[in-house]
Amino acid sequence: MSKTLLAIDIGSINITAVIAKNDLDNKINILGTGVEPSEGINKGLISNIEVASKSIRNAVSNAKRSTPEIIDSTVVSISGAYTKGVRSAGSVNVPNGLITEHEINQVMQMALYNATIVPEYEVIHVVPLFFKVDESNDIENPLNMNGARLEVSVYIVTSKKTALVNIQSALKASNLIVSNFVLNSYASAISVLDTQQKRFGSIVINIGGTTTDFISYKGSSILYNDFIPVGSNHITNDLSVMLHTPPSAAEMLKIKYGSLIESESDELEIKKVRIPRIGDEQTTNEVAISDVQTIIHARVEEVLGLVKSKMKKSGIFERTGAGIVITGGMSNLKG
Repeated sequence: MSKTLLAIDIGSINITAVIAKNDLDNKINILGTGVEPSEGINKGLISNIEVASKSIRNAVSNAKRSTPEIIDSTVVSISGAYTKGVRSAGSVNVPNGLITEHEINQVMQMALYNATIVPEYEVIHVVPLFFKVDESNDIENPLNMNGARLEVSVYIVTSKKTALVNIQSALKASNLIVSNFVLNSYASAISVLDTQQKRFGSIVINIGGTTTDFISYKGSSILYNDFIPVGSNHITNDLSVMLHTPPSAAEMLKIKYGSLIESESDELEIKKVRIPRIGDEQTTNEVAISDVQTIIHARVEEVLGLVKSKMKKSGIFERTGAGIVITGGMSNLKG
């Protein structure tokens, strides 16, 4: 029997709730969605449980309006802001010579047991990178293979316990119990990459409002994940400060005129727009669109530069066969 799932994404800008269930062909059937502006969330972390709970409750209520289905389980995505990735390995003997699910579970547990987990962190995912059967390397799935020894290399995602408890408390106040947590960028990679991108390996950069999560993904494995505390809200802030205009006007400039593509003509040099002055919104100033785009370009370049720097330091950057995929709110920026 297919179970009804509630998935909640707690973002910096919006909290999104989706109710889904597999249909008769085992394909995901979306039954309801709800989006609510984020309150009580700061850079991927819950900063006010009571306020955040209200936003979550409203998003879930909106999703429930279009379906009478009873929720069986609730999955919540978490930001890379409070996660750490750990590599580990394990090995077991195969007494009967045939590898069953028992041996696979056993070797995964051994890899987890061998890992060095920081005490204040909790394990979220244990993802196999590859298996080894006797002398055969890079086995994707060893089930029903013959061998005397099974080894595995894994990537473990751990998350700060306090951050998870705060999320659980916020959901509990909305009468919801968390069944599972999933790393935001892991879910993004699974959803946005096509078969070839997964096969050859890709980097997925999820640029949100106040954080940028990124992941190196290959096959069905996480090779590396990280984050930087910078996002599209920082563009709005830059425009507001540098052009002396209120944040609402700065946001309008970003959405309406934001572009990373240089104009071949001199149109942008002469094209100007009037915006209110901060502190005196009755007075307006004239600014060139080219100045707006220069400010935006500088911040985007900084964000991508920081991601590249972390990726290079990890040693993953050079091993990306299928390139980079950008998602998240800032991916809507032209260019």
